[in-house]
Amino acid sequence: MDPEPERETVLELIKKGNKSSAIAMIGNAFIAAAKGVGAAMSGSGAMFASSMHSLADSVNQGFVFVGSVLSEKKPTRQFPTGFGRVINIFCMVAVIVVKKMAYETVREGWHLIQHPAQTSSSAFWINIAALIFNLAVDGAILLKAMKEITKEARVETRGLGFIPASFKHVGRSAPPTRLVFYEDLVAVSGALLAMIAVVITSMTAFKALDGVVTILIGFLMVGVAFRVGYDNMVGLIGVAAPRDVAEKVALIILSDQDVTDINDLRITQEGRYYHVDAMIETRKGLSLADADDIIFRVQDKLIADPDITDVVIGIIEDNGVRDWTPEALNEFA
Repeated sequence: MDPEPERETVLELIKKGNKSSAIAMIGNAFIAAAKGVGAAMSGSGAMFASSMHSLADSVNQGFVFVGSVLSEKKPTRQFPTGFGRVINIFCMVAVIVVKKMAYETVREGWHLIQHPAQTSSSAFWINIAALIFNLAVDGAILLKAMKEITKEARVETRGLGFIPASFKHVGRSAPPTRLVFYEDLVAVSGALLAMIAVVITSMTAFKALDGVVTILIGFLMVGVAFRVGYDNMVGLIGVAAPRDVAEKVALIILSDQDVTDINDLRITQEGRYYHVDAMIETRKGLSLADADDIIFRVQDKLIADPDITDVVIGIIEDNGVRDWTPEALNEFA
């Protein structure tokens, strides 16, 4: 029986936690406090909605950071496939928090449409200062998350190319990074909307705009909740790897001189890691010892990829039929 894997210390696990979510948790806590002061002094619904969103972000990203730490635990005898899906559970908790905050935000917006708040000139500048601080911090966090997405997806970019690349490859990033990306994308959008509402309501008689923007921010939060919820539900069930990952794995397998075909290939994405289960075909006439050598060679090549954590290889003789074709890739996401 294999020995029990060496236990990791708490500090070692914390160092492996998702850095984007930790930074976002701290940054959004300060933003929520600043905007909360502005909302209390001015009565601005848009500021209230924006502060609620920042508070929800901070709480969520705290949950997610803890989940990302636990998901990095090494496999044990009791949990031989590891703890990768733990992060999906924590992200689902975060989704519940976002929905609750969204409900409170929409309700406050409806109240403000019926009973618009009056703001003073001093409160106006407090709100503007808080929102500028919000844009600076959340903008920096969003850019950090975008860079993390391209890093985790192993996409090479130049200059500002990481911005469009992050939107294209967000599905291949870790669940915590995706959550930070979506939440801060809405946070930046919400801060801009809140700033527009603060300026217009202070300069015109259109006070109901405050409530309208508050409701709009609430609906943006609902959109984030459903998007993140869907991604993590899929992650808990288990989802096929992206097509380009499957193509890369297939090329590694077929690069072995004794492998003639891939009879079956299944790659499951768990967080940002992949589990590979393959049945490969080899040239005829090989001994059992040769077959073992081929399995070990292919496994070593695949497990050398830092995104692949588990490989199971079966082997049969070449059946004379070409099983692995370009159409086989259509089974992958």
